[in-house]
Amino acid sequence: MKRLLILEDGTVFEGKAFGAEVNVVGEIVFTTSMTGYQETITDQSFNGQIITFTYPMVGNYGVNRDDYESISPTCKGVVVKEHARLASNWRAQMTLDEFLKRKGIPGISGIDTRALTRKLRSVGTMKAGFIDADDDLTHEFDQLKATVLPKNQVAQVSTTKPYPSPGIGRNVVVVDFGLKHSILRELSKRHCNLTVLPYNTSAETILELSPDGVMLTNGPGDPKDVPEAIKMIQEIQGKVPIFGICLGHQLFALANGADTYKMKFGHRGLNHPVREIATGKIDFTSQNHGYAVDEKTVDPEKLMVTHVEVNDGSVEGVRHRQYPAFTVQYHPDAAPGPHDGLHLFDEFMELMDAWKEQD
Repeated sequence: MKRLLILEDGTVFEGKAFGAEVNVVGEIVFTTSMTGYQETITDQSFNGQIITFTYPMVGNYGVNRDDYESISPTCKGVVVKEHARLASNWRAQMTLDEFLKRKGIPGISGIDTRALTRKLRSVGTMKAGFIDADDDLTHEFDQLKATVLPKNQVAQVSTTKPYPSPGIGRNVVVVDFGLKHSILRELSKRHCNLTVLPYNTSAETILELSPDGVMLTNGPGDPKDVPEAIKMIQEIQGKVPIFGICLGHQLFALANGADTYKMKFGHRGLNHPVREIATGKIDFTSQNHGYAVDEKTVDPEKLMVTHVEVNDGSVEGVRHRQYPAFTVQYHPDAAPGPHDGLHLFDEFMELMDAWKEQD
């Protein structure tokens, strides 16, 4: 069945439908990953977004439950050049088409994703929609332009109730802003006893659990839309070690007086080079964010910028000068992606141990 992808600026792409047969509207973004479409689609940081895959063929190894980053993905749609109808992998449990149908997510194939990506790079991310080929274009464009994208994205994806992931080691509170399962996997590998809490949990509740450390996870949207988390971070820092990832990094920076800004098209995909300032070491990283910390607003008496993105110089990591706390913009859990940043989880373990020794 023919489907149309329409962009806020009036552009129309024609393609073929797969996945769920529904019309949607969302912010359209692109990811440069050559693999890892399962992890990408199930990453809650893509909440409300239409994901364009720049790699020309998607779906060729099917979908496997082990590779989900969340149980219920909340992206709005999937755009590909070619949708592989045959899934050829011994681990595959279903095709990508079947998976998207089960999750109510539409896909569109046959799109010139190179032309689409070039447009998004030059114009920036924008609203887009999937419609049927025989729909009234004038009406659909009016509807698209009138659509107001939601601001409560973290509330849509965070757990609503606390839950444990038992271990026998360090007690870590994980504040869920839209966490990826790979963060829990990496902490569990290090035998941490985990308690996952909703995004709006108070500092008092967190500290009552006597954690050895607090993990601030990734998540979708504008960090300024989560003021309760900023207040919580201000109240727990200095009382417990903190490690933040992606949205957690931005929230931590805001809590310490820095500002954030919306990027033109963001960083999404694999192998983004990040330089550690102290050593000059380059790590290749997995990234998924549309906002960044404004380096000009970082108070040097509070925070030290530790990492920068090689391509555009944007802030990729900070460390508090007084408190045991550090954060990175990229995804060291690396699902999908290179494993260059996994050592940060070990540094978090060392930070917690050093803090306990001081007590």
